[in-house]
Amino acid sequence: MSDQHTSAGRSRKALIIGGGVAGPVAAMALQRAGIDSVIYEAYSSGADGAGTFLTFASNGLDALRAIDAEHLVPAEGFPTPRMSFQSGTGKHLGEVPNGGTLPDSAVSHTLKRANLYRALRDEAIRRGVRVEYGKRLLDAETTPDGGVTTRFEDGTEATGDLLIGADGIHSRTRRIIDPKASEARYIPVLNIGGYARNVRIPAEPGTFRMVFGKRAFFGYAVHPSGEVWWFANPPRAGEPDRAELAAMTTEQWRELLIGLFDGDDTPATEIIRATPGELAGWATYDLPSVPTWHRGSMIVIGDAAHATAPSSGQGASMAIEDAIVLARCLRDFPNTPQAFAAYERLRRERVERIVAAGARTSNSKAAGPIARILRDLMMPVFLKRAASGGDRSMAWMHDYRIDWDEKVA
Repeated sequence: MSDQHTSAGRSRKALIIGGGVAGPVAAMALQRAGIDSVIYEAYSSGADGAGTFLTFASNGLDALRAIDAEHLVPAEGFPTPRMSFQSGTGKHLGEVPNGGTLPDSAVSHTLKRANLYRALRDEAIRRGVRVEYGKRLLDAETTPDGGVTTRFEDGTEATGDLLIGADGIHSRTRRIIDPKASEARYIPVLNIGGYARNVRIPAEPGTFRMVFGKRAFFGYAVHPSGEVWWFANPPRAGEPDRAELAAMTTEQWRELLIGLFDGDDTPATEIIRATPGELAGWATYDLPSVPTWHRGSMIVIGDAAHATAPSSGQGASMAIEDAIVLARCLRDFPNTPQAFAAYERLRRERVERIVAAGARTSNSKAAGPIARILRDLMMPVFLKRAASGGDRSMAWMHDYRIDWDEKVA
């Protein structure tokens, strides 16, 4: 192993911007590598209200094993190892594994995004990581000794040996590293979801049912409690204004969704009507390629470097892989620039390939009438090959493994 100390003989210190998924995992991995860190979270008490739920793939579970944190996901979610597809006419298109399976039979799990954030953050704090809230990054600059100084909107500053931007798709860190950095790309579908109660629908435990409706895409799974977890992707060709989406009321969303799925041979309208509470949708974005991930002692990871559409099922897993690989590189290389270069070499091709796959899947959800007919004709063939193991085209995504103890070459 390389020396874990600076030339002055003290432990290195990392400033981590963002307390979602990548930030706490990076802090725990750095701790295991002998590097101190502090997490700076923009929200006053964490982003616990963000999003609805996500499916956590097996490669993400395996990555968490590098820091002995794989138990957190099953504790918060429920297994969903299969996906079943149908058309809006009710035609069964096929069934495939969802998210891969580890050698010990561990499978993908679905859990609330807020619960994942909380579990990772609480575990990091339990291990001694410091988290400071209400710290929205304003600016950062390298210091003469190769370190970095950050300034926050509340007027405070922090100094460390390196800065890790885990601050999401609209990353301020990315813009500081490269003022000409790529902007998020809009993908022509919206996202909305919820939790329906007191509704009985045909669903096999552990299976996510995916419906290519005539006018929109719908997915749902039944939680062990009987609650139905669902999401919808209404197509939207032009990028909506945030204010426009925020102004839509729950009843307007409900009316829109029921209109989109009315006439489809699915329980979508029944599920939507049985969903209590507020409904709110958001636009879909990704980052197909960010040319500059690092500069000096500053780097971006997770969604800040390569956000993928939710349809890939890999956003959280990629962020966790990033955090583990970066910590290994910082552990094994004598200086930060070399570690950053090794990290990019190990990660860029994989993550950009996943982003591209997610964009293709999302675009298929917004297919026009002719494309929809062709998709529904061809999809049973593709799904049958995948289910039989004859098509290993997705194995590269789920079979990715990280050996913490192996020295980075």
